[in-house]
Amino acid sequence: MINNISSFGKFLDQPLLVAKLNKAMPKILFSLGGLYLIKNSYDLFEKSKNSTDIEKYDLKKEFFKKSIVLTSAILSALMAPKIASKLVNRASLDSLEKVKDKNEKLISDFLNSTSLDLKNVEILNKAKTNVLNFSEIKQLFSSLKSAHEKEFLKKLIPDPENIKAKDIFQEIGYLSIYGAVPVLGGILGGVGVDIYNKENLKEKVPDKINEGLYQYLANIFMCNIGAGCALAILEKLNITSKTARAIGMTTGIVLTGVLGGSKIANFVSKKIIVPLIKKDAEKEGVKERKPELLDLGLHTDDIATVSLLSGLKWIEPSLPLLYTISGYRAGMGYRN
Repeated sequence: MINNISSFGKFLDQPLLVAKLNKAMPKILFSLGGLYLIKNSYDLFEKSKNSTDIEKYDLKKEFFKKSIVLTSAILSALMAPKIASKLVNRASLDSLEKVKDKNEKLISDFLNSTSLDLKNVEILNKAKTNVLNFSEIKQLFSSLKSAHEKEFLKKLIPDPENIKAKDIFQEIGYLSIYGAVPVLGGILGGVGVDIYNKENLKEKVPDKINEGLYQYLANIFMCNIGAGCALAILEKLNITSKTARAIGMTTGIVLTGVLGGSKIANFVSKKIIVPLIKKDAEKEGVKERKPELLDLGLHTDDIATVSLLSGLKWIEPSLPLLYTISGYRAGMGYRN
């Protein structure tokens, strides 16, 4: 009998659930962005109660800037998968309508060739156009046991891929472009607002580029390298335990991404970016970016990409949410 963990994994892996999440992501991103700005607006209002007129004006400019940068990061994150897919010739996620059509044909053909009890027939008819709940998933996978039925279930909700090291390296190009677009979008939005506000670009732009470099190397690019290298080593050692592989890949992501990526990003910032833009900058004056808890959280996408555990296919449509954070921080020029 299928256990609760496997059932939950199958629940999350439903192509229809993934497609619905993908379709809903723009609404989710703009809703969360709106809530953030409302909260930020309230905080700014509280701060301005006892401020001078000049300070109030500065607070309004800050709110305006955050609004533009966040919008730029969100729009860039939503466009990123299409841009990355086209550049690396990779298939995009199926649309909700396409998944429904596939389910309709697959389930209809199966029901016409198989005799099932009324309860399973009702569940499968629902699955043509609607996401099944946890108990319905468990019912199907517990009761459909023949070879023909199991083959059908694998087509309805495909098993997680047994991803190998070479597969993640094939994905690096896609993920690198995917992650770069929101970061660039955030930076362009931030620079655009600085130009509009007539800010000193020599003072503002370096922080944006440095933070963008940090976000890209530490939170997006280098972590893929770390996961792939860790998985290659584990394969070489013939370690097949899912738990050991998951721990190994997570360790590779943290060491290569958070720590190694941050070191590289800070080095490039100190030696190249700031001296290039600020000709008279003192190298020792460059603010060094240190890893934070949120930076660790942003590696969820990288862990999910290579994880052998069930139930993580839904992470791909969630990537814009994670990358929006990187884009926003880059556009604001965030430094600890």
